[in-house]
Amino acid sequence: MADIRDLREAVGELIHDGDTVAMEGFTHLIPYAAAHEVIRQGITDLTLVRMTPDVIYDQLIGAGLVAKLVFSWGGNPGVGSLHRFRDAVENGWPRPLELDEHSHAGMANRYVAGASGLPFAVLRGYRGGDMPERSATISTVTCPFTGEELAAVAALTPDVTVIHAQQADRAGNVRLWGLTGVQKEAVLAARRVLVTVEEIVDELTPRPGGLTLPGWVVDAVAEVPGGAHPSYAAGYSTRDNAYYRDWDAVSRDRAAFTVWLETEVGAGVRAVRR
Repeated sequence: MADIRDLREAVGELIHDGDTVAMEGFTHLIPYAAAHEVIRQGITDLTLVRMTPDVIYDQLIGAGLVAKLVFSWGGNPGVGSLHRFRDAVENGWPRPLELDEHSHAGMANRYVAGASGLPFAVLRGYRGGDMPERSATISTVTCPFTGEELAAVAALTPDVTVIHAQQADRAGNVRLWGLTGVQKEAVLAARRVLVTVEEIVDELTPRPGGLTLPGWVVDAVAEVPGGAHPSYAAGYSTRDNAYYRDWDAVSRDRAAFTVWLETEVGAGVRAVRR
């Protein structure tokens, strides 16, 4: 059974310096509150994993807490580039950033392999590009039945997966619905799991298309209303489009970003290595 914990306590217990951390959520249910708590605690030297890293990882990268990014596509959705991400890659500020880039299909299959307890996954992909030459986690395998050469991608097994969901009950069972991505696979692939939720309820009500994660795959649940903002939680909130637009100006300038970090997040003393 998952423990119901305060967010600060749960982050401090489950996420450590040097961990590989996946924070998943596609368009909505993105765990911003948990990411901001990581920044406040100054948990550093992280390898971050995410399909379509957007503003949430731009903030963590800009805070100087990320050593490596494992990802497929990165940008501020509907707006443009991630400027803290670009500054780290192009200029090494506030620290150099190692990259392991994949296709969406490759990342999804890597999570599935990790969730299945397999060392790698097989797919048709990566042909005609140079990603295999740039990544030690992409290779090829020959099908023993047909002789076809296929792409192989190493399993993803994060130390910690963090997601946001709509509800959890008091036993730590989690319910999420609406547009979902690879949350289930990322949770099942991880060694430890933290879920922030909009509310804790006495009983989970079945919903069409809903996904239930049993408490035995979750280590801690923290009740954090609005914990996905500026993304949204279907049935609870709407997307803050202005936040994403405004982020472009904030993130373009190092000084403006540093002020934002200190005033809006309250960054710990280890964040942002000037």
